[in-house]
Amino acid sequence: MALSLLPARRGIAPRVVPFLLFIAALALRTLLSGRSGFDARWLYALQLAGAILALGFYRREYSELRSGTPRLWPAASAVVLGSLVFLAWVAPLPEWMRLPTESPPYVPFDSAAGTMRWDLVLLRGAGAVLVVPLMEELFWRSFLLRWIDRRDFLSVAPATATLFSLLASSGVFALEHDLWAPAFLAGLVYAGIYRFTGNLWNAVLAHATTNLLLAVWVVQTQSWSYW
Repeated sequence: MALSLLPARRGIAPRVVPFLLFIAALALRTLLSGRSGFDARWLYALQLAGAILALGFYRREYSELRSGTPRLWPAASAVVLGSLVFLAWVAPLPEWMRLPTESPPYVPFDSAAGTMRWDLVLLRGAGAVLVVPLMEELFWRSFLLRWIDRRDFLSVAPATATLFSLLASSGVFALEHDLWAPAFLAGLVYAGIYRFTGNLWNAVLAHATTNLLLAVWVVQTQSWSYW
């Protein structure tokens, strides 16, 4: 039994390390935010760099990403579902659906000059659309969703994921966000896409769609609290 779990143990790091590096850099950004003479917003680049380097280092370990490009209809459905998650995310919500957070909002705006910092907007937007969906789907769906059902998670086919693992992984995913209710819905949607299509790229596409629409909406409305 111990020998049979060795491949799974080796498989944990590639899916967990990029996420942990991203969170560690976020904690550093939170700690240094507001320090006089220091623009902590640029530490978001450190968050992305850690995740990208780890993803690149472990790139050969991601067997779930070698299932081929998504088929047309599952991919189109993923875009539609990702758009619906965005609508749920920006819908008016009661205050009890918002968790307290110490992380400062990412505000790519120069208040003194009254101008938008498009370099910071592009940095944040590119990270949210191109890096975060891949990193988080590898962690939350490919790893945690399957690991809840079986510690030898690499042997678990997405289609066999149980309702408990969908609910549990989505619940933990929700606790990572201050807007826990739409985050829980998002977790269920992305996990459901992975379960029913068997292709992690569809979940990544749905997640990227949500983040892209949210990025456009945040910049357009200057609702920085969502970042």
